[in-house]
Amino acid sequence: MEQVPLQLIKDCLKGNRIAQHELYQLYAAKMLGICYRYTKSLEDAEDVLQEGFIKVFTRLGQYKQNGNLGAWIRMIMVNTAIDYINKHNRYKNSLQLEDVQLYLVSDDDPNVLLDTKDLVELIRALPITYQLVFNLVAIEGMNHPEVAELLQMNINTIRSNYSRARAMLIGALEKEQTQTDTSEQMVYYAKKI
Repeated sequence: MEQVPLQLIKDCLKGNRIAQHELYQLYAAKMLGICYRYTKSLEDAEDVLQEGFIKVFTRLGQYKQNGNLGAWIRMIMVNTAIDYINKHNRYKNSLQLEDVQLYLVSDDDPNVLLDTKDLVELIRALPITYQLVFNLVAIEGMNHPEVAELLQMNINTIRSNYSRARAMLIGALEKEQTQTDTSEQMVYYAKKI
C-alpha cells in the first residue's frame, strides 16, 4: 500500500468529506477482503466494513503517524468483525462447535484477490470459532496469548481450536487434491501454517 499523504490524514481529522472518501477509496477493497474472511456473507462483510470505517474516522486522532496507517485500519476492521460476530445471533448459534464437514463456498461469493481462493473459501467454511482463531493466528500473525486476550478465551482453547482448524483444512484440501494440481500446493501451504 502506498504512503498516505499527511495532508489527507489532517483533512480527514477536520471532517473533510472529500478527504474521507479518498481515504476510504484507498483502503475499502482490501479491507472488504479482510472483513469477508471473518464473516459468512458479502452482506455481513459490507456491514463490518461500514462499521469499521465509522470507527476509523472517529478514532483517526488516536492514530500515531509513525506507523503504517493500513495496518492500523486493518486491526480496526478485525476488531469490528469480532464485535460483529459476538453481537449477532446468527453467529452466536454457530459458535457452538460440532463435527462438521467442509465444503467449498459457492461460486456466488465475490472473488477474493488471493492466489489461494479455494483455501480462503475453506477457511470461511470453518465453524466460526475455528475461523476466527485460524484467521487471527495464521493470517493476521497474532500469537496464541494475544488471540486468547482478544477473544477472551483460555489459551489452551485457542491452541486446540487452531489445531483443529488446521486439521480440518488439511483434511478438506487432501480430499480436494484428486481434483486439481492446485490443491497439492494448497495442502502443502496449509501444512506449513
